[in-house]
Amino acid sequence: MHKYILKRVVISLVLLLTAVGVVYAILSLAPRDPSTVLLEKPVIYLYPETPQEVVVRLDTPGRLTRTEPLYRDGWRVTAHPDDTILDETGQSFEYLFWEAESDLKWDLTEGFCIAGSDTAAFLENSLARLGLSAHEREQFTYYWLPRMENDRYNIIAFQGSAYEQANRLTVTPAPDTVIRVFMTWAVSDRPLDLPPQTLSAPERAGFTVVEWGGCEFALQ
Repeated sequence: MHKYILKRVVISLVLLLTAVGVVYAILSLAPRDPSTVLLEKPVIYLYPETPQEVVVRLDTPGRLTRTEPLYRDGWRVTAHPDDTILDETGQSFEYLFWEAESDLKWDLTEGFCIAGSDTAAFLENSLARLGLSAHEREQFTYYWLPRMENDRYNIIAFQGSAYEQANRLTVTPAPDTVIRVFMTWAVSDRPLDLPPQTLSAPERAGFTVVEWGGCEFALQ
């Protein structure tokens, strides 16, 4: 009798977990609200001059969809000059990673219209002017270029204050240099005439924090 009851309980639990899995899969495939976009792969590098404990807090109006290490009211890590980051369990990371859904409105009053075939050279030049190191530029390009190089045209605008004010970083101890590069881009089947942006970056000195990420959006 007891074995029969136990068997029925186990079967019920299996059916319940299966149902939960199906519902989760359906929800994950549901279309995202068209007014929102995904802030993709913002990664944060920490370059202290000596190994030290660092706390990084992110204040974003969007819904976080993924973080590495897991974000719990901030990241509390040990950062090393070679960009190695150790979390509280001792696991090693090259950078802090986050993604979020957002309904931010982007500043597209200036930007660039780049042929897909010219995108690699454009990114290399622009990212260097925005202060990314060769290694950071390589990682940025590795992630974004395959999605852009075969487009007819890419409309690109690097967001400054619009992005930074909406997605605030608080780093303790305070860094000497902060570089945040966030690229918004859209596919276009025709060239668009945009006033070009002026790209610049602060000189990297002392404890430096670097972030890069991006977002694809649809032209209206």
